[in-house]
Amino acid sequence: MRVSKQKSEENRSLLLKAASRLFREKGVDGVGVAEVAKEAGLTHGALYAHFPSKEALVAAAFSQAFAGNMASIDAWAAGRKPTFTDYLDALFSVRARDRVGEGCPMVASASEASRHGPALSENFAAAFQAEIALFEASLDPALPADERRRVSIAALAAQIGAVAVARAVATSDDALSREVLAATRDAIARAV
Repeated sequence: MRVSKQKSEENRSLLLKAASRLFREKGVDGVGVAEVAKEAGLTHGALYAHFPSKEALVAAAFSQAFAGNMASIDAWAAGRKPTFTDYLDALFSVRARDRVGEGCPMVASASEASRHGPALSENFAAAFQAEIALFEASLDPALPADERRRVSIAALAAQIGAVAVARAVATSDDALSREVLAATRDAIARAV
């Protein structure tokens, strides 16, 4: 039975939504295509009708998750121009730590990006560059461009690492988890 174009697009969206959440929660290697298809309410045959491989699904799910996060940032900014400090407060927050399934896909996949094919690595690099540009725009334009870029790269890389560490220790030592976030945020803020 042939599926309409609209239904096919809906199915693809369901698959990407399920995959992006599951990959962030369990890691790429912790989730099989059958689990993604089941979560989306579809068969894994339907999944392969949209994605030729798990690698292609992973790359597409990452991009969708990142686009969703950028849309969330736009909504959070609500027409204002957030400062670099505003970004630091949001990025190094307990909320950012605790939003595993809906949070930053770069935090969830940083250690996996190099192991899951060039498409995920390319998408990760493009997302990293896009977020760097966002941070650069929030810094004082009186700073030299190369300094704004250096600080932005350091802030984003520190955020990815700090949130990953904060998540890793949160269950056993919440105080340490919060300390990791605060110390890293403060160190980046002092660098500006």
